[in-house]
Amino acid sequence: MSRLIGNLSPMALLRCERGATAIEYGLILALIALAIISSITSVANKTINMWNNVAMEVVNN
Repeated sequence: MSRLIGNLSPMALLRCERGATAIEYGLILALIALAIISSITSVANKTINMWNNVAMEVVNN
């Protein structure tokens, strides 16, 4: 029990880096998710434009 109370002391909390590491990993994950979303959006827009061009060619011919 005294070990648990010792871990909750202010000095122990200041030395603990687990929270900072979790925040860093969270930021990295958010950047990766943003990159994935933007690349999927870009590919989707190009694909939509391609199919629109195909549809226009079919209608015109």
